[in-house]
Amino acid sequence: MTEEKEVKNDLIVSINYTLKVDNEVIASSIEDEEPLEFLQGHGNIIIGLEREILGMKIGEKKDVIVSPVDGYGEIDEEAYIEIPSNQFPENIPVEVGIELEIQDEDGNPAYARIEEIENNIVLLNLNDPLAGKELHFSVEVLELREASEEELDHGHAHQEGHSH
Repeated sequence: MTEEKEVKNDLIVSINYTLKVDNEVIASSIEDEEPLEFLQGHGNIIIGLEREILGMKIGEKKDVIVSPVDGYGEIDEEAYIEIPSNQFPENIPVEVGIELEIQDEDGNPAYARIEEIENNIVLLNLNDPLAGKELHFSVEVLELREASEEELDHGHAHQEGHSH
């Protein structure tokens, strides 16, 4: 197996990154001491970052700005729902800014944030918290390796001990 020299599709890529939004650090693999490992070209990370790291070499660093359309999308004005406040479980504080995990129509987990409360009606915002935001990444490519057949079949990187 030859060692890969630059980021290409179908390779497992390991990066350190710091993500800033509005000059505030939102996430950092350096602080977590856990590099991000993913299968390049398979949509495992946001498309704007995936596109920008293509061709980078091991040890190379880059600052990348990702627009909302290539990140978490624009704000969807239809991604709001109104729910009577008495339908919330007692253990959930009904306050503006509270973030919740709810289920969509198919039973999948979905993010929601209480946007406003008026006349006992709660307005939930279902947009991703980073929707409509410009993302500022600082990235460094740490390692590259060929993906296994299983990783290619599954469409993502497997960590040690990974199972389906």
